[in-house]
Amino acid sequence: MTRTPLNSVLVANRGEIAVRVFRTARALGLATVAVHSDPDAEALHVRAADAAVRLPGASPADTYLRGDLIIKAALAAGADAVHPGYGFLSENAAFAREVSAAGLTWIGPPPEAIEAMASKTRAKDLMRAAGVPLLDPVDPAAATTADLPLLLKAAAGGGGRGMRVVRALDELAESLDAARAEARSAFGDGEVFAEPYIERGRHVEVQILADAHGTVWALGTRDCSLQRRHQKVVEEAPAPGLPASLRATLHEAAVAAARAVDYRGAGTVEFLVTADGRPYFLEMNTRLQVEHPVTEAVFGLDLVALQLRVAEGSALPPAPPEPTGHAVEARLYAEDPAQDWRPQTGVLHTLAVPGEVRVDTGFAGGDTVGIHYDPMLAKVIAHAPTRAEAVRVLAHALAAARIHGLTTNRELLVRSLRHPEFTAARLDTGFYDRHLGALTAPVEGAADASLAAVAAALTELAPQPGAALGTRLGGWRNVRSQPHTRRYTAAGTEYEVRYLPARSGPPALVDLPNVRVLAVEPTRAVLEVEGIRRLFHVKQKSNTAGARTLYVDSALGAHALTPVPRFTDPQDRTAPGSLLAPMPGTVVRVAEGLVPGSQVTAGQPLLWLEAMKMEHRILANASGTLTALHAATGQQVEFGALLAVVQEEPQS
Repeated sequence: MTRTPLNSVLVANRGEIAVRVFRTARALGLATVAVHSDPDAEALHVRAADAAVRLPGASPADTYLRGDLIIKAALAAGADAVHPGYGFLSENAAFAREVSAAGLTWIGPPPEAIEAMASKTRAKDLMRAAGVPLLDPVDPAAATTADLPLLLKAAAGGGGRGMRVVRALDELAESLDAARAEARSAFGDGEVFAEPYIERGRHVEVQILADAHGTVWALGTRDCSLQRRHQKVVEEAPAPGLPASLRATLHEAAVAAARAVDYRGAGTVEFLVTADGRPYFLEMNTRLQVEHPVTEAVFGLDLVALQLRVAEGSALPPAPPEPTGHAVEARLYAEDPAQDWRPQTGVLHTLAVPGEVRVDTGFAGGDTVGIHYDPMLAKVIAHAPTRAEAVRVLAHALAAARIHGLTTNRELLVRSLRHPEFTAARLDTGFYDRHLGALTAPVEGAADASLAAVAAALTELAPQPGAALGTRLGGWRNVRSQPHTRRYTAAGTEYEVRYLPARSGPPALVDLPNVRVLAVEPTRAVLEVEGIRRLFHVKQKSNTAGARTLYVDSALGAHALTPVPRFTDPQDRTAPGSLLAPMPGTVVRVAEGLVPGSQVTAGQPLLWLEAMKMEHRILANASGTLTALHAATGQQVEFGALLAVVQEEPQS
């Protein structure tokens, strides 16, 4: 293969993966080109690139799935190579061919390999012929109760999109429709297939890397069993607790899969390992995986750099370096796990993760998380000599992180990493099915939140730097009086702080004899709590409506506090039975025949809302009559928008 040096690379993607590829490209002396939709015009990946080209529109179908526009952008910006990242067009063989036909270098496997493996159905046929163990496919049209539970999967992509678990035959038709719609939206292809769903299996995968000179590396295993909605949440390398014989079997099968399609570049072969240790081939992802950093950490490699070198025609060494230590990655999402993983949108005021960890992100403080794309904020990765140490370092870094502006899964991640099953490496894909309720339950006792409220009140009362005492609204007062009160709400609970103004310096706290104020500034407070010095960082932000939130971070935890006004303005009340949009999004479907006057039953799906590439059902909240319908297919709605009203039928 003739070596073709690269000079400039366009990343046909967005967010975290685009920023990550740009980082390596810059280190190798390559110019970088970003593409962006209209909502992403000011995104971090655009700011990180040397040049950027607009893709008009907002939806993936109009922007990041438009291969023709991306190729035009590459040519216009003078790029000579295209890196697809993951998702979007990364496993689209036609796009890979079009990139090469345009005279650009495709940083990925040959289109023929993508065609063989990117369709999960065709890949399984190929692996069956090669003797790799497989789960037998199930024809949905002929499925019986004996086939349950079933797993529906998108043939053209991964990442949990287009996947559904079916446990009852009467759910199959609706689940098929939903899976096909989600797959079509995410990958431009609605093909879905079915296979048996294995309860309490482990998701184990092998990273492979191949060049054009006949070398194929198997870069160890990863365990990705902690998943929500079939999307990975926590990943680690190597997969713990696998017998040497099973590891060897997985490595051999992965290399065989790569050689069977003359693979080049980075890819991942995924397996389901049953509780008794039997592996079954799931799929081969012909792209870089989200979780590639854990493999990079263990092997001391830059997989993106190796992708670029392989694309230039360079040969890999005969064998990879020896792995060292253990790495664990957690995906930080803007979502509320306690509310059915509801995605969150809005301004991310602060994102700061301390400690000796790697943070891959597509956001910075002040950026907006919108409705159109995946809600992942960052990946946080810890590497240490042992698994126990890597898990401990990662949990501590996440617990100490300052994340302001959006509800996230941070607390869930910390609790998951510290859960006895996880620390003992008893891993399977049913982890969150069993433990989500406990992992998202409010922490008993309000002492930490009470102290956060004290810190918030003190910083609000503190004078600004250089100002005279008492000049800040509500600041130190020069006369003694009756106790003053400030109230805050956090996570639905109200906290009251009572204090006596002092003639100079900070006020004296009332009803808190074991708490002493040591120092106060507008952004920090130092308290002595039962003889222990505690530092609280406080950041105040206001939304466009002027509502304030105080974010308090300390070693005791993180809290978002909302001041309670002294006089509450009357609020408009929604009518009983109102169905409100739980998030901003697009109405993609209305139940067939649904019109005002329709009779509905409690729990019946009425509308389907798409936000951040996932579909969310809007269910009837009671049995009765639909008296109003304010939503139509294709309509974009804001958070809290009135979608429909159901008048509950009177109880007989």
